[in-house]
Amino acid sequence: MAKIDFGGVVEEIVTREEFPLSKAQEILKNEVIAILGYGVQGPAQALNMKDNGINVIIGQSQADKFYWEKALKDGWEPGKTLFSLEEATEKGTIIMYLISDAGQMAMWPKIKPHLKEGDALYFSHGFSIVYSDQTGVIPPDNIDVILVAPKGSGTSVRANFLEGRGINSSYAVYRDHTGRALERTLACGIGVGSGYLFPTTFEKEVHSDLTGERGVLMGALAGIMEAQYNLLRKHGHSPSEAFNETVEELTQSLIRLVDQNGMDWMYSNCSATAQRGALDWRHKFRKAVEPVFDNLYQSVISGEETRIVLAANSAPDYKQKLDAELAEMRESEMWKAGTQVRGLRPHK
Repeated sequence: MAKIDFGGVVEEIVTREEFPLSKAQEILKNEVIAILGYGVQGPAQALNMKDNGINVIIGQSQADKFYWEKALKDGWEPGKTLFSLEEATEKGTIIMYLISDAGQMAMWPKIKPHLKEGDALYFSHGFSIVYSDQTGVIPPDNIDVILVAPKGSGTSVRANFLEGRGINSSYAVYRDHTGRALERTLACGIGVGSGYLFPTTFEKEVHSDLTGERGVLMGALAGIMEAQYNLLRKHGHSPSEAFNETVEELTQSLIRLVDQNGMDWMYSNCSATAQRGALDWRHKFRKAVEPVFDNLYQSVISGEETRIVLAANSAPDYKQKLDAELAEMRESEMWKAGTQVRGLRPHK
């Protein structure tokens, strides 16, 4: 493991140089990787592992026609590499449990009986284990329980892999029954195409993940964009101007500079007027949202966010309500303006 200084805090991380694909292939050569769920993370991790020469099968309910058809379209063959969730669990030795959190709770009574001595149960989210008092997901004592959590959507995990790069992932071992849990974890992490791997625990992974999704990564980002767009529109700015100043410049210019060399690099490549204003208002925004983040984090670690997620996602009308909420966002003036703005981008 490499020791890296992250601003005065030294962390041990695992890179592809220290843990090459050839080592991962050797560790996994006698394993059958059964990926349960072909929804968000499943396709990316499955296809990346397959392309990396690792033995992969898929477990997917045929009743969920959309995802079953998606698996067929991607080349998985029924009876050969595509099975029911229960059959795949029976055939696998490393069971990658990648169905939704609510789905994991619902399917656990059917999956658990098919886990065998020495198997590894793999997660990409600590949710079901950390909140087992709510989910009921309590693995048997005779298996390894491990985690590799890519820090990106399944779409990004696959796209970065195809570009020859990788999404960074965290990893953790919850239970080491076989004595090989760590090497299995790291081999899977390299196998799914991670850029590098950094250690965590199941608890820290789920606490940071739930906070990040509700905060900067999605919830806060959407909310701040809506607030600024609505303010500009209220003061007579056109939809095009309001959207460009709120979203388009961020996604097409500024965030790319942050990605390249950090926030200070982005600031240094903007006008002196923009720099001064941003440096001053940065502190005001931070102070304004700190109480919101404190409230959010407490809601996460208390299990309240878990309760909300499981109740909502287990409801029979969950999909209809979700579609309605997403449609409300999509049909708002702001995102209708976004559709038009994206359509006006010059084509290559």
